[in-house]
Amino acid sequence: MRGSLIIALDFPNVSETEGFLRQFGQEKLFVKVGMELFYQNGPAVITLLKDKGHDVFLDLKLHDIPNTVKKAMKGLAGLGADLVNVHAAGGKDMMQAALEGLYAGASANQKRPECIAVTQLTSTSASQMNREQLIPGPLLNSVLHYAALSKEAGLAGVVCSPFEAGAIHEEIGRDFITVTPGIRRANDAADDQKRITTPQQARNLGADSIVVGRSITRSPNPLQAYLQMKELWEGITC
Repeated sequence: MRGSLIIALDFPNVSETEGFLRQFGQEKLFVKVGMELFYQNGPAVITLLKDKGHDVFLDLKLHDIPNTVKKAMKGLAGLGADLVNVHAAGGKDMMQAALEGLYAGASANQKRPECIAVTQLTSTSASQMNREQLIPGPLLNSVLHYAALSKEAGLAGVVCSPFEAGAIHEEIGRDFITVTPGIRRANDAADDQKRITTPQQARNLGADSIVVGRSITRSPNPLQAYLQMKELWEGITC
């Protein structure tokens, strides 16, 4: 998972998803399935992607009482996803329950999905966090707190913005994974994201993996956009 460029499959149905993926030929991808695609199409979409040889991040951001999250993760564990997540705001007990569910649900011949936690969404600004969540201080403080809590719970890493990745590694360690959405090319629209960077900036800031959606999925040539973003992310110069 470290070093990956993850494509966010923000499509409403399997037909559009398959049409998008056909443009990549035999290229093996790491893709993200979010709420829109999963809730409207169900577990079959994960099976489809795994049958095509792709790695899958199932991005459902579970956040509920520990027992409910444990049971949900037990069910998700058998779908074949490589990575799943929860909201760190659910607390340490909930995150530990998520891991318990994953261990219970994974079959003996199946690798358990890795689990990471969302710290603060990249659509959240510091002022919004202060005003609406009633969390005082800089946004980085909240992110570091949630990251430390996730580490204590035994999770593999967190979702954060690239701006926080370096500080997380300094405080918690290099082995703690930072998956960073909010990635755009320099001339792309920010849309609803607030804490955004380019792939090069994310790499320089210490991000371990990046999630790219609209810059690839809305491109007239998704394969070309993907390869360009991948070169920028990996620091390849032609």
